[in-house]
Amino acid sequence: MARRVGVLALQGGFAAHRRILETLGADVREVRVPADLDGLDGLVIPGGESTTMTLGIEREGLGEPLREFVAGGGTVLGTCAGMIMLDREHLGLADWTCRRNAFGRQVRSFEVDLALPGIDGEPVRAVFIRAPWIESHGETVEVLAAIEGHVVAARQDRMLAVSFHPELTGETRIHAAWLQTT
Repeated sequence: MARRVGVLALQGGFAAHRRILETLGADVREVRVPADLDGLDGLVIPGGESTTMTLGIEREGLGEPLREFVAGGGTVLGTCAGMIMLDREHLGLADWTCRRNAFGRQVRSFEVDLALPGIDGEPVRAVFIRAPWIESHGETVEVLAAIEGHVVAARQDRMLAVSFHPELTGETRIHAAWLQTT
């Protein structure tokens, strides 16, 4: 049976995530209002602009329903701004705090190969665009990858977050690994 997952579709790269998830056989729904969370097993919070995303979540009344979704056992994959949205200062779901645009402005974007636990084969090609990093985190956060000592991939409970954009390279292994936990 296909996993029923949503992609937060208020702003950002939600369409690319949807395409990858559908390629992997998931039943995908775009999430714009609280009712769109009903019946989902997992949710992707994509990259984009975290301030705009925060305003959209507030406007649509999604904050508390997203917290209830996670508290009820829903899994989450957050990429780039999605990592920020999960942190203590935004939705308050993850025990970490992010630094926005940590690697610098748009002109400082870069790509690097990252080995990630649980991802077999070649390292993941990671695209960082105005990317955050996790600046501080609690003891229950599992660090999966760091660049120059800065955390760029982490897991806590049923949340997986990366500060890069796997959807831009056609990389499917991160989404596939996440679906296995959903």
